[in-house]
Amino acid sequence: MTMTYDALIAALEEAPQQSDDTQLGSSWLLGFDTETTGVAAGRDAIVSATLVLRDPQRGHEGDAEAEWVINPHRRMNPRASAVNGFTDDYLAEHGMEPTDAIDQIARAIAAAQDKNIPLLAYNAPFDVHMLEGDLNRWKLPQVSERQNPAEPSNGMLVVDPLVIDRAVSKRHGKRTLTLTTEYYGVVPTGDFHNATADTVAAVDLIKPMSTLYPQVGHLTLGKLMDWQRQAHDAWQTSFNQWLESRGRTPLHDQWL
Repeated sequence: MTMTYDALIAALEEAPQQSDDTQLGSSWLLGFDTETTGVAAGRDAIVSATLVLRDPQRGHEGDAEAEWVINPHRRMNPRASAVNGFTDDYLAEHGMEPTDAIDQIARAIAAAQDKNIPLLAYNAPFDVHMLEGDLNRWKLPQVSERQNPAEPSNGMLVVDPLVIDRAVSKRHGKRTLTLTTEYYGVVPTGDFHNATADTVAAVDLIKPMSTLYPQVGHLTLGKLMDWQRQAHDAWQTSFNQWLESRGRTPLHDQWL
């Protein structure tokens, strides 16, 4: 298991080129999670991030990881600090400059996208939009601008275990990462609300999901994004009916 950016890039260079016919259950994955100053993309910023490259044949033993602690040059929201433990003083002393860290993260994700390796994040729009916001803030190229121009792209290829779980599991109640990993029997490798522990746990979900629900494992990468968009829309329609029945405002969110 590696913990440096250079080692992650080297592992990505060695990873296979995947086709649109590759099935999710046998796909390489690049897990991604962030801790942030708050929850507003474009206003708040990333303070910690982890990328985990997973070889489905080797599992944990083959993981290549890189982790960043970032000085956001913004104050922590006290509520966010209470959850993730980061303070302004700690980030100022130990954090990388965001132009360097955010650039490295985007480079690694673009390298994976060029190989058709999906970016996996639990509640993916949050992490993806936070990254986009930081790239805009520091006037850095977006992931799509870094990809091989010779390869056609229809946008970022993403796996969101939350969207998948909502589509296939009929259980009731909240679907936090902690509760979802408990449901699927995934044992965390660290404390939740740590970017590395959360990333590994989210990646770990795909194997039991694919076992319990073969239709998940058989999803091809070429159909993955449309399937998730449709799944999100179906969930939102049902959830909005529940909200409206209780006199509450419906949601009008888009996925990715």
